[in-house]
Amino acid sequence: MRIEIPGEEYMVSGHLACPGCGAALSMRFALKALGGKIIVVLPACCWSIIAGPFPYSSLKVPIVHVAFETGGATGAGVKAALEMQGDTETTVVVWAGDGGTFDIGLQSLSGAAERNDDFIYVCYDNEAYMNTGMQRSSATPYLSWTTTTPANQPKENPKKDIMEIMAAHRIPYAATATIAYPEDFIRKLQQANSTRGFKFIHVLSPCPPGWRIDPELSIKISRLAVQSKIFPLYEVEGGEKYTMNFEPKGILVDEYIRLQGRFSHLSEGEIELIQENVDKEWNRLRKKAGG
Repeated sequence: MRIEIPGEEYMVSGHLACPGCGAALSMRFALKALGGKIIVVLPACCWSIIAGPFPYSSLKVPIVHVAFETGGATGAGVKAALEMQGDTETTVVVWAGDGGTFDIGLQSLSGAAERNDDFIYVCYDNEAYMNTGMQRSSATPYLSWTTTTPANQPKENPKKDIMEIMAAHRIPYAATATIAYPEDFIRKLQQANSTRGFKFIHVLSPCPPGWRIDPELSIKISRLAVQSKIFPLYEVEGGEKYTMNFEPKGILVDEYIRLQGRFSHLSEGEIELIQENVDKEWNRLRKKAGG
């Protein structure tokens, strides 16, 4: 099904994102998908800065800035307040980074998911605490460089599977998305908005400074992440129905990794190990989708 990208812009010039920031383009697509009748909840993250200093804002929708760990709780509270006022039309969107989702905000996220609170939670995942100095998070990939996992001691743990955690909550809808496939991204936000209950969207969000890439490569790297099976595009409904949205070309992970300075310390053997893990996880996901 072909999706038309809406022409209306709800993100304007003057934002403070770095050149090539995947989080900035993700927000632009999300606002196009959802329209202007929304409230955005921003836990501490890059977007706390990107939006601009009070009283200015690069978004033409209301923003609520909240503490790092409170995204899920605040989203639920804002939605409850709207309902008390008789407002059933305004969409509440929590927009959080991986630090405020995988780590610090996981408790309130899980609580909102368990209660099936009616709002959309979007995690733009740049795979580290980029706003505070590029420290590792539990979303940081295996063997990746960050300032707290330097090249001589890279991250030794695999990336946390946040989609499986959310699927285990049996929420109505969860999906992955990237800026490289905007029609898919927008369709998923629109489906989330038409679904009652808790919805979770996991967006891969390249960070040029943190990933050590040229700014113009953000979309290309997002596409390679999908085509190499590192970041599959799929949906989960009710925690049980898995649907694959894109059949990748199956290029080797080396093509994705070699463009990023955060992986420049890896040996051929380590890249082969990453390839084996990617293939294993892809086969596991395909089985869940009945493939």
